[in-house]
Amino acid sequence: MTPILHAVSSHLETLPPQERKLGEYILEAPASVVHQGITELANACGISPSTVTRFCKTFHFKGFPDFKMKLASELAHKPAENHYQDIIAGNDLLKIVEAMEANHVASITDTTRLLDMNQLSRAVEALCRAKRIDLYGVATSSIVAQDFYQKLVRIGKNCTAFADSHMQITSASSLGEGDVALAISYSGETPETIDALRCAKDSGATTLSLTQYSSNSLASLADISLFSSSLEEGMRRGDMASRIAQLHVIDILFTGMVSLEFQDFIPKLESSYQNVQIYRKIQGGQH
Repeated sequence: MTPILHAVSSHLETLPPQERKLGEYILEAPASVVHQGITELANACGISPSTVTRFCKTFHFKGFPDFKMKLASELAHKPAENHYQDIIAGNDLLKIVEAMEANHVASITDTTRLLDMNQLSRAVEALCRAKRIDLYGVATSSIVAQDFYQKLVRIGKNCTAFADSHMQITSASSLGEGDVALAISYSGETPETIDALRCAKDSGATTLSLTQYSSNSLASLADISLFSSSLEEGMRRGDMASRIAQLHVIDILFTGMVSLEFQDFIPKLESSYQNVQIYRKIQGGQH
């Protein structure tokens, strides 16, 4: 199942009745949807064209043409059998190695297909312009936030990354226009992360989210929404492939920033690297 169809399937029961009818139709005949116009599709489901538009916006598409184009692109790349492999008792170590490789590669591939270039470009530009950047995330997502933090510090960006929910709110309260807050949550429903981003938004900051591809509260709140693969399921995986997918997006954002402001960021990147080498050697010599 493709990321879009998986998202529709996962949220089918939470949709309003009219949108649920459309979701069921899409899941039953996705290939036919990409060849239908909005009125034709609405008539086939017994709903109004405006319901189709609302459905598309629920899943963060600009409208039906955007939904149809991205669904067609996903259907053209059929996922492999056993797309994600779970942990199995007594599994051979070689099979574990192969399974982890397959899971991570699939996660990165799925995430890349979900990226909206317009949203991604807006995110890179906002981060480059930001006077200050706040990064929010708890549990596994806090590790991803810390990874981005250490990258941003190396290019001289004024940023903070807090896993503590009270500190997130405290920091968000002091943001303002020209600042950026990026909230990371795989589910998009982590209450502490939602509260921090809402506080940042109320303070006047530009807000970004990084979540699984789905209809979720955090993505709906953010000014700019970015998504990673949503195909990893099950508690036994320990958020492995999803973490790799989020780090993939972080690496894209960072590389995009450095590329956009190359003349400014590259000297700072090189300087931070050289100073670490110099002072680490000095410290080593003292011991």
